[in-house]
Amino acid sequence: MSMPTHVAVTTSLRDAKRLETPWPFTGRADELELVRRSVAAGRGGLVVTGPAGAGKTRLVTEAVRGTDRARAAGTPETRDIPFAAFAHLLPESVTLHRAVQLLSEVRLLLVDDAHLLDAASAALVHQLAVHGRTRLLVVATDGAPVPDAVSRLWSGELLPRLALRPLPREETADLLTAGADTVLEPLTVDRLHRLCRGDLRLLRELLTAVRESGRLVPVPDTDQWAWRGPVPVTPAVRERTAQVLDRPRTEERETLERLAFAEPLPLDLDRDLDRDALDVRILEHLETEGLVTVDDHGAGRLAHPLHGPVLRAAAGRLRARRLARTPDRTGPALEAERAALALHIEQADVRPTEAPVGEWLAAEGVPLPTRYAALRARYARLGGRLREAAAWAREGLRTDRGDPACLGELALALAQSGDGRLDVDGAGVAAAWAAAARGDLDEAVRTVDRGEPYDAVRLGAPERAPAALTGVFAVHADALAREDGPTLDRVADELERCGFLLFAAEASAQAVGAHRDPRSARTARTRAAALARRCQGARTPALSGLVLGELTARQRQIVTLAAEGLSNRQIAERLTLSVRTVGNHLYGAYTRLGARDRGALPWLMELPESQPA
Repeated sequence: MSMPTHVAVTTSLRDAKRLETPWPFTGRADELELVRRSVAAGRGGLVVTGPAGAGKTRLVTEAVRGTDRARAAGTPETRDIPFAAFAHLLPESVTLHRAVQLLSEVRLLLVDDAHLLDAASAALVHQLAVHGRTRLLVVATDGAPVPDAVSRLWSGELLPRLALRPLPREETADLLTAGADTVLEPLTVDRLHRLCRGDLRLLRELLTAVRESGRLVPVPDTDQWAWRGPVPVTPAVRERTAQVLDRPRTEERETLERLAFAEPLPLDLDRDLDRDALDVRILEHLETEGLVTVDDHGAGRLAHPLHGPVLRAAAGRLRARRLARTPDRTGPALEAERAALALHIEQADVRPTEAPVGEWLAAEGVPLPTRYAALRARYARLGGRLREAAAWAREGLRTDRGDPACLGELALALAQSGDGRLDVDGAGVAAAWAAAARGDLDEAVRTVDRGEPYDAVRLGAPERAPAALTGVFAVHADALAREDGPTLDRVADELERCGFLLFAAEASAQAVGAHRDPRSARTARTRAAALARRCQGARTPALSGLVLGELTARQRQIVTLAAEGLSNRQIAERLTLSVRTVGNHLYGAYTRLGARDRGALPWLMELPESQPA
């Protein structure tokens, strides 16, 4: 998703120049098709809701591009003026009955910012939905007061509702790549996604401010750019953080700032460490307002990830120096995070988990201990997040360019991304993967004993795997040696459950050749492709030549809804199709994918985008 192509009002020439180049429309493929289908229907329509800045207006604008339609929009200034939103479409003096008659002749009506409609305009939209002669596309923002007549559109089941979720991290990365002339490194993408929480307007303004202030710096030996340092406090940022920046009570602002400079703060320890202990009553009040959260371990932090960076950026130098976390407190916090991640690895569970101290320090440009950075890189690599792993390794190399652990992790991440250059000094620990990246699989197998014990299985040589393998990794080796497709499927299930997405993709890919049943092989192939898509450009021998049995765009849409648990009738109602048509599409999809029933479909939510067949 991206921002609207045209901006109706700008406040200055500088703003106009800054906003004249739009981001291309990216992501939301399923939602776009659903809205287009609604527009093409004979009557009815659709309500689109979602958080502010989530791209609702851009979505519907793309969906109706090239169609004949009328447009109306609510505004804060005209909420008390009857029919203000439709003033350009109606006579100066008009009754509700006459307004319905006039607008019933409009084939398609787009109503933006419906939560801001005046009462008469809201009643008009409701009556148009009741009469059903005008197709309606109604857009409203979650969390804002909505006129009853508007909310009854979906609560009264007059129109179906599409609840737009915030753009996920992967699609945010695609958007940032498509909308910029520079490639952002993964930690910068993660930081922007975390700070903006799907608010695309804020995302654009923040990225523009970072770029204009010269805070994007090149990452050595790559074509990527990184953002380190404070968050620019732009007008949009200030507007969204007014709750914390403009606290009327000094003691509340002071408490928020102390959390900003020390989060997550162990509240029970703080009283012993600081003579100016945090007032529990103030914390309780801030927690009630949704500004502070306290986890199960009694550590407090600011509720929104944007609040801490903004409070730190807005503090003066003297205040920041007084409140900043000292090295003697940063060190133990980082070591606690490192130990927790190491324990997860030991327990064979590398699902994404919170480790905010390292992320905060890296974002602010503070050099990280190599011991911590290497472990973060390893954790990301084992989880299949290869670009993220390389980024953490490079963070450690900023501290010590010769650190062997960080060099080794960087080499492994690059090699498993199919980067045959591997011009880093740590390539020795990744000899097998370096050979695989060059396409020399024989050499990769010959040198596999220099790497990790599980590498032999991943490279397709289970006979070379050491007997020390345990758990699901040992089962994987045995199933691959016996060419047991069903067991490899179960191995992939377990690996995915534990967060080893790349390993799961490889197990599914290996199951393709092991299955005797063509339908099972197609299922494994599709699943391997879905998992590989989540592994940030992974290219390993097991994934080479993986071909996805394609679905048509309609099949993919219906299968996705079926995987969410919708019945054939519910899917038919949502897409304005017949139940028989839905059933036919599902049968065709089952045939292509080798799925026997709906129980095999939930993982299809992760399918890569299909090309129209």
